[in-house]
Amino acid sequence: MLISQSIQPHRALVLLALGVVLSACGKSSSEQGPAAGGMQAMPVSVQSLTAETVPIQTEVVAQTEGAKQIEVRPRVGGIVLKRLYQEGESVRAGQDMFLIDPMPFQLQVDQARAMIAQQKARIDQTAREAQRLKGLLETKSISQREYDNATSDNSVASATMMQYQAQLREAELNLSYTHVKAPESGIAGRFVLSEGALASANTTLLSTIVQVSPIWVRFSLSESDLSSLGGHLSPGKVQDVRLILGDETEYPLSGKINFSASQIDPALGTQQLRAEFQNPDKTLLPGQFVRVRLTTGKRDGVFLIPQTAVLTGQQGKFVFVAEKDKEGKTAAAVRPITVGGWFGERWSVLSGLKAGDQVILDNLIKVRPGAPVAPHAPEAAAAPGQEKPAAPEKH
Repeated sequence: MLISQSIQPHRALVLLALGVVLSACGKSSSEQGPAAGGMQAMPVSVQSLTAETVPIQTEVVAQTEGAKQIEVRPRVGGIVLKRLYQEGESVRAGQDMFLIDPMPFQLQVDQARAMIAQQKARIDQTAREAQRLKGLLETKSISQREYDNATSDNSVASATMMQYQAQLREAELNLSYTHVKAPESGIAGRFVLSEGALASANTTLLSTIVQVSPIWVRFSLSESDLSSLGGHLSPGKVQDVRLILGDETEYPLSGKINFSASQIDPALGTQQLRAEFQNPDKTLLPGQFVRVRLTTGKRDGVFLIPQTAVLTGQQGKFVFVAEKDKEGKTAAAVRPITVGGWFGERWSVLSGLKAGDQVILDNLIKVRPGAPVAPHAPEAAAAPGQEKPAAPEKH
């Protein structure tokens, strides 16, 4: 009986504690119930739009090529005795590049000179004979025919002299051709043959020279590129031409269009163009892949937004904007847009948005049309998992 009386106060305390716990749980559940039933606003970064004026431009891949690509061939045939230039280095117009064995051509020069000397003696002889017969003709010692024959011989000898002089000039010219010279200034290529090889006149390729200043850049534009620039391009329509090098730096000198095809290539659907750039420091070399940026004018009322904010659906490109719904709450809404191409790392939007619109920049995978959002400026968004740094301790 004593044991039963001692257990009852303990049981009462347990029941009282259990009731307090159940009461607290019920209260907490009743307080949280309404909040759990509603959708919380998702925090998103937004950009408030302002109309801008941007250049009408496009960038395309291009390739450099020499303004002149010259094949170096000998004008006379013979054995190539020596290479007189450094392969891959700059050469000047008129600089010696190769030496072909000159001895056969020197012999032709000597032979032509000997024939001229012989003919000169023949001219002197016929001239003296004509002069002698002239005196005899005056005394009626010879006939007129004999005198005429003598003067004719002198005239023939003089004409033959002119022929021999022409042969001498040809021989001297061929001798000079044994020094194969650079026809233009530029970068010399490798020696195709080797010293001691036999070269044929006007046939054998010895080397090449590429003119790199100015240098040409060849590229093509698709029909969509042409449409964004205002249609078929001519040199007069292009205001500025720039080069973007492989390391993403911009070439310091601007260029100009020196060729634009008059029609669209039916096989590729592109217009072929070529630009010319001065290259005094030989920074650009033929065969490089670069990007050409063409500017044809300016466009007003354009909005620039980050590329991550632009989505693509079945109907085309669109963005999410944060705007007030019918109940006055801020929610996400879909806006179809028309883009005009890249401007740096951003899209240029031509239509579909207006000044003051707040374009959503992040959490785009979770955002749904009509879902409540809590917009904030991009700089106010904290990086995920980033904690606020602790204040330094005071000593």
